[in-house]
Amino acid sequence: MSNSNHKVQITDTILRDAHQSLLATRMPTSHMLPVAKELDEIGYFSLEMWGGATFDSCIRFLREDPWDRVRTLRKAMPRGTKFQMLLRAQNIVGYRHYADDLVTKFVQLAAKAGIDVFRIFDALNDIRNMETAMKATKDVGKHAEGCISYTTSPVHTLDSYVTMSKQLEQMGADTLCIKDMAGLLTPYSCFELVSALKKAIKIPIHIHAHATTGQSEMVYLKGIEAGASIIDTALSPLSLGTSQPATESLVAALKGTPYDTGLDLDKLIEIADHFKGVRKDLAEHESGLPGVDTRILKAQIPGGMLSNLASQLRKQNASDRYDEVLNEVVEVRKDMGYPPLVTPSSQVVGTQAVINVLQSERYKVLTEHTKNYLLGKYGKAPGEVRQDLVERVIKETGKQPITHRPADDIEPEFEKDKKELIEKLGRQPKSDEDVVTYALFPEVGLEFLDIRDGYKKEAPPAPKAEAKQPAQTATAAPVTAQAPGTSSYKVTVNGTAYDVAVEDLSGGGMQVTSVAPAAEPQAKPLPSGNGKVVNAPLTGDVLKLLLSEGDTVKNGQEIIILEAMKMETKVVSPHDGKIARYLVKPGDKVNNGDPLVEIQ
Repeated sequence: MSNSNHKVQITDTILRDAHQSLLATRMPTSHMLPVAKELDEIGYFSLEMWGGATFDSCIRFLREDPWDRVRTLRKAMPRGTKFQMLLRAQNIVGYRHYADDLVTKFVQLAAKAGIDVFRIFDALNDIRNMETAMKATKDVGKHAEGCISYTTSPVHTLDSYVTMSKQLEQMGADTLCIKDMAGLLTPYSCFELVSALKKAIKIPIHIHAHATTGQSEMVYLKGIEAGASIIDTALSPLSLGTSQPATESLVAALKGTPYDTGLDLDKLIEIADHFKGVRKDLAEHESGLPGVDTRILKAQIPGGMLSNLASQLRKQNASDRYDEVLNEVVEVRKDMGYPPLVTPSSQVVGTQAVINVLQSERYKVLTEHTKNYLLGKYGKAPGEVRQDLVERVIKETGKQPITHRPADDIEPEFEKDKKELIEKLGRQPKSDEDVVTYALFPEVGLEFLDIRDGYKKEAPPAPKAEAKQPAQTATAAPVTAQAPGTSSYKVTVNGTAYDVAVEDLSGGGMQVTSVAPAAEPQAKPLPSGNGKVVNAPLTGDVLKLLLSEGDTVKNGQEIIILEAMKMETKVVSPHDGKIARYLVKPGDKVNNGDPLVEIQ
């Protein structure tokens, strides 16, 4: 039985979460503009089109100015459909906590560019981390949507979610979002949660669920019956799997009921045709993950993280260890006090799990982000963390965990970052937006600004294969394109590796064109001295060398910063000595096991 009759409104994620979950956030603005006018005429509650990983992807991969994307789409949608973004509260759209002044500046600039609805969440559901972003949003007169990051664990209860919803309403939230990023809600748990929230708060309830575990349409229906009035969907070509349920399907399902959305199904179908072509154009970024993955009910990995995890494991030449990593995620999450797996905690847990598996020894290497998490720099963990890991970090860093709001320790950043950017650019930045871009992503942002402004040339792209990525398997990993329509894969059979060339057939399907024993990887030459060589713990990019050749070094001292899977990992010295010589330089790409430095 339903609790209420009410019209349901829809937020379409086609311009943000849909392609973040299915296509590694690679949809450029040019693929959005052809149907911008039509999207504007539908009558959505909002279009989610910014935030999350889109900011990073724009500057890192697409070489687009993310701020210009908002303005360009706003100009193309003059009817004023509300633009919505996903804001990681004190993390903004980055992977660490930033100072209050930077959070406030970001919200002000985003609102000016054209963002109307700010969906604000914290990865640990630490309400203290949401205060500044919520206040900044209200101060610029925009819609603040407070989020509960939904997860299940021994420490997450119905009462805890009700308490959090009351706090968000008191902070000024205009709507409350249940953010089910991994598809963990079941139909009846959703009914129970929404029913409890409707009794506790007066603001509308918005449900965001991923289809990863195959329950999302049922979850939405039971949530609507309990009183939820807004749901997130994605136009069908980029729906389901690790994305959201299909917009057209939900509109059709609710038509003629008390919950009728009133949206025009024919117009939605016409727009969807465009995105069928977009998905084909971006097929090389397909995650290859199964449509329904019930393992996630245990691993609890969100949609966007799943596709990125599969991609990163391919880069590590470790696609065959996917299941191991999923199992390790469960253990690492428990050790870290059951954080909800959503950016950035999903990256912290996921990256640590990958390293644990690749190193064949749990916690042999702790990422910098894992250390900061254990020191309380992301906020209060929902449950108890492993004390032996905390004690290890205290010993390695000489720092004690904090219990106060992490941002209280961060000095104002904007003016300092502006001065630093001017020095590095050798010129004035074009806008405050550029300063914020640099502040959020210093290395990538600086390179992007130089390329955008013509001070640096973009490296030519590698040739692309026309063949689609195959489904994720335990034995095959993509290698390189051979010719148009052909891809090469490394396939392991009973421990023996082979290079296999595969060609697309004109009528569909694929055909193996050649098989040969895989060539042995060419290792970098080791130094001829008698020092001990420190190797890369995983595949990634060299960000910074922390010491100079000839410097003395202590056992456990940090010597190199690597970036992998959007996270920084600091490589430490295995013993006392001195830096004989570095074998890499900043900007170098290294593979797991490559020599980095010789220490004598």
